[in-house]
Amino acid sequence: MALSFCGNDRGSNAYSVDKGVLDNGCFVDALNLVPHVFLLFITFPILFIGWGSQSSKVQIHHNTWLHFPGHSLRWILTFTLLFVHVCEIAEGIVSNTQMESNHLHLFMPALMGFIAATTSVVYYHNIETANFPKLLLALFIYWILAFITKMIKLWKFADASLGVQHLRFCITALLVVLYGLLMAVEINVIRVRKYVFFANPQKVKPAEDLQDLGVRFLQPFVNLLSKSTYWWMNPLIIGAHKRPIELKKIGKLPIAMRALTNYMRLKDSYEEQRQKTEDPDKSPSIWKSMYRAFGGSILLSSTLRYMADLLGFAGPLCISGITANMTFGVYFMSSTELLQNTSVLAVLLFLALVLQRTFLQASYYVTIETGINLRGALLAMIYNKILRLSTSNMSMGEMTLSQINNLVAIETNQLMWFLFLCPNLWAMPVQIIMGVILLYYLLGDSALIGAGVILLLAPVQYLIATKLADTQKSTLDYSTDRLKKTTEILKGIKLLKLYAWENIFCDRVEETRGKELTSLKTFALYTSMSIFMNAAIPIAAVLATFVTHAYIEEVRLSPAKAFASLALFHILVTPLFLLSTVVRFAVKALVSVQKLSEFLQSDELGDDSWRNTEMSMSLEVGKKYKHHGDVSTKTINRKGRYRMDNYEQPMRRQLRPTETEDVAVQVNDGFFTWGSNLSTLSDINIRIPTGQLTMIVGQVGCGKSSLLLAMLGEMQTISGKVYWSNESGPTVSFFFLFLILSWLSKNRYSVAYAAQKSWLLNATVEENITFGSPFNKQRYKAVIDACSLQPDIDLLPFGDQTEIGERGINLSGGQRQRICVARALYQNTNIVFLDDPFSALDIHLSDHLMQEGILKFLQDDKRTVVLVTHKLQYLIHADWIIAMKDGSVLREGTLKDIQTHDVELYEHWKTLMNRQDQELEKTEMESQTTLERKTLRRAFYSREAKSQTDDEDEEEEVEEDDDDNMSTTTSRRSKIPWKMCCRYLSSGGFLMVFLMVLSKLAKHSVMVAIDYWLAAWTSSNPHNQSLNDDTQIHRSYVPVFIILCGAAIALCLITSLTVEFLGVAAATNLHHNLLNKIIHAPIRFFDVTPLGQILNRFSADTNIIDQHIPQTLESLTRSTLLCLSAIGVIAFVTPAFLIALVPLTVAFYFIQKYFRVASKDLQDLDDSTQLPLLCYFSETAEGLTTIRAFRHEARFKQRMLELTDTNNTAYLFLSAANRWLEVRTDYLGAVIVLTAAVAAIWTSSQSGLVGLGLTYALTVTNYLNWVVRNLSDLEVQMAAVKKVNSFLSTESENYEGSMDVSQVPKDWPQHGEIKIQDLCVRYDTMLKPVLKHINAYINPGQKVGICGRTGSGKSSLSLAFFNMVDVFEGKIVIDGIDICKLPLQTLRSRLSIILQDPVLFSGSIRLNLDPECTCTDDRLWEALEIAQLKNMVKALPGGLDAVVTEGGENFSVGQRQLFCLARAFVRKSSILIMDEATASIDMATENILQKVVMTAFADRTVVTIAHLVSSILEAEQVLVFESGTLVESDSAPNLLAQEDSLFSILVRTHK
Repeated sequence: MALSFCGNDRGSNAYSVDKGVLDNGCFVDALNLVPHVFLLFITFPILFIGWGSQSSKVQIHHNTWLHFPGHSLRWILTFTLLFVHVCEIAEGIVSNTQMESNHLHLFMPALMGFIAATTSVVYYHNIETANFPKLLLALFIYWILAFITKMIKLWKFADASLGVQHLRFCITALLVVLYGLLMAVEINVIRVRKYVFFANPQKVKPAEDLQDLGVRFLQPFVNLLSKSTYWWMNPLIIGAHKRPIELKKIGKLPIAMRALTNYMRLKDSYEEQRQKTEDPDKSPSIWKSMYRAFGGSILLSSTLRYMADLLGFAGPLCISGITANMTFGVYFMSSTELLQNTSVLAVLLFLALVLQRTFLQASYYVTIETGINLRGALLAMIYNKILRLSTSNMSMGEMTLSQINNLVAIETNQLMWFLFLCPNLWAMPVQIIMGVILLYYLLGDSALIGAGVILLLAPVQYLIATKLADTQKSTLDYSTDRLKKTTEILKGIKLLKLYAWENIFCDRVEETRGKELTSLKTFALYTSMSIFMNAAIPIAAVLATFVTHAYIEEVRLSPAKAFASLALFHILVTPLFLLSTVVRFAVKALVSVQKLSEFLQSDELGDDSWRNTEMSMSLEVGKKYKHHGDVSTKTINRKGRYRMDNYEQPMRRQLRPTETEDVAVQVNDGFFTWGSNLSTLSDINIRIPTGQLTMIVGQVGCGKSSLLLAMLGEMQTISGKVYWSNESGPTVSFFFLFLILSWLSKNRYSVAYAAQKSWLLNATVEENITFGSPFNKQRYKAVIDACSLQPDIDLLPFGDQTEIGERGINLSGGQRQRICVARALYQNTNIVFLDDPFSALDIHLSDHLMQEGILKFLQDDKRTVVLVTHKLQYLIHADWIIAMKDGSVLREGTLKDIQTHDVELYEHWKTLMNRQDQELEKTEMESQTTLERKTLRRAFYSREAKSQTDDEDEEEEVEEDDDDNMSTTTSRRSKIPWKMCCRYLSSGGFLMVFLMVLSKLAKHSVMVAIDYWLAAWTSSNPHNQSLNDDTQIHRSYVPVFIILCGAAIALCLITSLTVEFLGVAAATNLHHNLLNKIIHAPIRFFDVTPLGQILNRFSADTNIIDQHIPQTLESLTRSTLLCLSAIGVIAFVTPAFLIALVPLTVAFYFIQKYFRVASKDLQDLDDSTQLPLLCYFSETAEGLTTIRAFRHEARFKQRMLELTDTNNTAYLFLSAANRWLEVRTDYLGAVIVLTAAVAAIWTSSQSGLVGLGLTYALTVTNYLNWVVRNLSDLEVQMAAVKKVNSFLSTESENYEGSMDVSQVPKDWPQHGEIKIQDLCVRYDTMLKPVLKHINAYINPGQKVGICGRTGSGKSSLSLAFFNMVDVFEGKIVIDGIDICKLPLQTLRSRLSIILQDPVLFSGSIRLNLDPECTCTDDRLWEALEIAQLKNMVKALPGGLDAVVTEGGENFSVGQRQLFCLARAFVRKSSILIMDEATASIDMATENILQKVVMTAFADRTVVTIAHLVSSILEAEQVLVFESGTLVESDSAPNLLAQEDSLFSILVRTHK
């Protein structure tokens, strides 16, 4: 048949215009072509020219600058237009098949219309981004022409009395409306922008965000197509393959999404609520505030969600239509006929799927963005509140740190998650109701039975979900307990090894782990039940429905109905499964809001003007700060800098200091309290003289620190006033300069305050000292010298750029305190408050700080200093003294005043001073500071060694591929860690793996069998039987169907159980092996591996292996097998589908490959930015008084906002990447459905099988993205297995020895004779020897002293006695046995040692003295008596079973050291080694120790390694070491007699 535009049917002249030109339908159709051709002719040249000159655009994210009015409306209308054109084409083609010859005019204009509409939107987009509004005229003309030609067509149809019942009439009417609307949009652009017909066009500037190239999150700015497909994410996700995504790459957030903007929104609506409530005690509703601030987005998301859910039902209905396979209509088709054409239905199904998925992802995205915005706002709200919390709240325990941390880490996240899931709350019931109605429509009454099964089982699911949450809680408690015990073992590992107790303590951990595993098994059971219910419910429902249908209904079940209802059951399961989760989250959200509301209502500090009662504010400033919560009206100025409450400090009035005004602070009749109405400080009348040193002294607990805090306004004032003078800068002549400076420098009126409990930021040493002030090198140097911090800084790996604080390096108390004092000295403030800065310092440092820091540095600056101290010897330096007693002032005046007026007090002070001086006379060879520095040095020595081994993983990877070019990094980053997966599965045991694989395959085979059987059953042909036989045959399929469904349900249970218990088995084995490996590792391992790293394996990594991997593995295998079985079924039904599968597989491969890499990077960024944010909150809460004293609230708020935004950016990008993946996999799924449908139609297979294929194709869309998501999750989680595995390859110590235990005498060593022969020792085979060729002989019962300078090898010798180090030459023989041949347990259990650091374990005193439980109580009491602890222990509740807290914190250091002595005595060994045992204790305890050693250990060999040479002057033999060799060996008197001996030099220098 020849092609012709108007067709050439017999007996009709298509081209005749006798009745008038417009009455020829073909001519009208041709007329409709004109506008489309016109548009294509005009726009193509412009587009080509435009693309050529794209570089000339403005320097902004130019392709995202959408500034024409009605932008989104235009996109929506154009998409609708395209859809209507598709319908028009379809209608034309189907009508054409009814004609004798081809009538091109039926579909050709429609096709051209489709092309023109596509061109129009491309053209519009380019014009908009290039900002050439004049070129829009072409579109305006096009819309007018198209509108007119379509109107003519409609008018002619109406003339020919065609109506709504005809499809072509409806389509034309729709097109008229759409063209009209588009014309209106175009007119609106002209009206607003005035680009044509007007004299002066409107000038526009891009949004602030678009001018800022730092903003990389473009979702709010891009056009609708890019918005819905996340096209703008492509460069980021594909780029991640070449190099990892870093924080710089994801840039900043747009202003509308920043925490500050959202905080203002939430705060305004919260304040509005507060003003509305009449009752002041009633708290404003947070729910209402959240709704006011973020309700719009939630409504938008819910609308999108409803649209997606309704479109979701198109799937089953189209399946029913395609499977029913009807015949065609006639020339002017009626509307219903088109929908009976299977090809049309297939296309509709495809479009419905694409739209549904687009709407669904858009809904997810909107809720997630809203959730993140809400979290940002809540965090800012909580932080603001923290900064205003009254100190008494914190100190009286009403608000603990952990509560604040929970609010930040848990409650805000609960609310965020609730928002994510919240559209489900109202979307799900609608989905369920719709589903049930459609099922009823398809199947009649039997559908209600199926729905009933689902509804009955839903509460069971809810029950399981709540049980799961409870079990998780108890698992968490056990794992916390286990971690505590593990931490203790690792901290005291040296002692455990030296006493051969490691196995006993290892068993304690294993016991707790046992309880944790029991809990984990319960957890696994509930999880598998939950998975089982989810899989079994649809099978049960289908079974009930179809069996009932076979017996109740007269009508046979057709494939169309069967498969449509099958698809509907699948749709119904999801909301029911999620409903339990959503309800649980809703309950949690209610609790969280309750907690938040209580927190926001808690007490705050009083008004901020306390710092200066005579403060006159300028009028404007006064208006601006009506009360603390007020915010300057313009929150965002043009530069995008932010103001948060009180960014500018209220300005103090500047007065010229006159001679009389010499008081900096004055308190009159002050009564202050910490919250209870009892006053802590009463009747306070004091003055602090300007520019002088005031000291506050008194006994512990008499209120010295409270007095400082009362002056700073931290306490609640019952009555009285605190006056602060308005002093200017140090010099009067610069008065005006200072007036200006006081505006610039916020801290001119702040108080530099060093709290008693030192508080550090998680920042570098330099940042901790400068604390936000400008850096001045000279001043900084002076401060560091005054606080003698230089030697400590030199020890740090990066000097003063080293991170310290919670997450940084742990400094000792003294070092922390000196940094805090340095911070106070460095600040350029007039007033300095120092609260007991000497408490953690030794005498040399205290003197240096007093002389250089306080007297010289501060006094030279004429700064007012208030010093709280216990060191009375410094009183002579004070210009003014305030003596306190029991919360009130005892005396005030100069030292002379007190000497004359209160002789008694003065004498009391004198006696105390003498006592302090005596303490100083204790000869110190190494002061406390030296010891602290030594500890620090040790820590770093081990770190450096570690840094070589730390990058093992990375090195391994590099070894695999030396030439580290781009392509290799790429392939390495996108590799799936199969090796680790195998390692994990093998830990679970081969039987479990085999069972899992077998049951999974069986389950999926049976599932396919059920659906295949259903297809066979419904397609069975009833032609030539009677009705009765038909029913019989029909019912004969039922038993097999029941058996298959039963088998499937059973297999669901088995698979879910095997996966979960495989996980438990793997977790059990991995933890057990890890613990044993680490406990038995050589001591060197602990020196070079940071404790935190080992602990991470036991905490975070173990948690991932315990709880996360099994679920990910289950989900991954399930979704993969589902997708594979679906593709298998489709290929079986329509083999042609396999051709289309090839390109689809390739597309899928690339999508998952790119996504996994990017997702991992973004996940890491999210994790790494979350920790600093959480730490920042607890850090602020701890340092509240300091921050407020310095008046640095604004700076801290600013920092908090930055941290929140950084974390939110990472999280937003991560969720956008997830949407990117899901949109793409969903579209792939839709293409699979389309190809499956088209292939089925063309090959016209059996209708039952077609239904089967399509039902499966529909499930693919749901599971494709889960495959990728789970794959990338598993990849991240397998890193935990990798880390644990890297520790499993650690070498263990050689516990065996070459001698058998039976060969060692029971009472060895009975005499305590030690021979050291040519001993050479090193810590590791890679390192140099630390002891070289040592020869010595120690008689039984001899008291030997070992001394030498730091690092001479003294301690190494003590470790060599226990075979803790590598003895590679020579030997130590004790009582005739070479110790290297002995089994380690035997050797170490027969010797005793007391270490320098006393180590106690949590538990009882008995456990600490005798964990093996081999001694009688009398023996233990005897040991305690010897150590002079008996009376103290007797007084404790429980005696020997009294509690020892973690690390023995409930005893003093001296007492702990005495417990260690008792521990050594309990073990009746004839050799005792004391390794610098008196280093960390006071004189009194040391005397006890010396006495005990001389008496109780009189008959034993005692080797003392001394750091105070004076402690070994009585020794019978002294060994003096220097750099690893023994240089002198003789009795102490003999060595002292030789003037030039090293020993006498040591004694002389350290006396």
